[in-house]
Amino acid sequence: MTTADEFVERVLASLPGSTPQREQIGLELSGHIAERVAEGVPLDDVLRQLGDPTVLAESYLSAVPLVGAPFLSRSLAKALDAAFVLVAVAIPATLTGMLVPERLQGGVVVVAMIAAGLGFVLGTVFAELRFGQTPGKRLLGLRVVRESGAPIGLGQAIVRQLPLVLSIFFVDVLFALFTEKKQRAFEMLSKSRVVVD
Repeated sequence: MTTADEFVERVLASLPGSTPQREQIGLELSGHIAERVAEGVPLDDVLRQLGDPTVLAESYLSAVPLVGAPFLSRSLAKALDAAFVLVAVAIPATLTGMLVPERLQGGVVVVAMIAAGLGFVLGTVFAELRFGQTPGKRLLGLRVVRESGAPIGLGQAIVRQLPLVLSIFFVDVLFALFTEKKQRAFEMLSKSRVVVD
């Protein structure tokens, strides 16, 4: 059986940390539940009437206007993320290259390139899923959200990175220049977008 506090926590967990009046939403929701229970309505019935916490959170988010991130800011964030990964891979690869025999140095370069590619894609999926933003997006005040404004799920985080894996990223990016919400093609497919945080 879910308690009122657990229900409210699940609703708040479905809201981005930057949601305006986040604490007020929690207080009002707690007050509404307590009021209904005081009227004699069983807690289970109150929670059932409120519905799924994620859907309820999305209804709160619908009142918050989302501002699409400018193309230049998004591009700079992506470049910063790539630079962070390259530095993280280049330093150990360079040190390793200095320690191994010359005949193995080509292998070190290949392994470093694969590590950089995997690190970039998997790191982006993890950061956007867990935090809603990569380090580059965080520095530029951008966030990845569902079209409703709620945090994205694992499937959405993966679909957003498919253009990199399929080597069609530049075609995908062109959509952001011409769509109303400044979304890439695979962002439209995943029902996600990058917004000003």
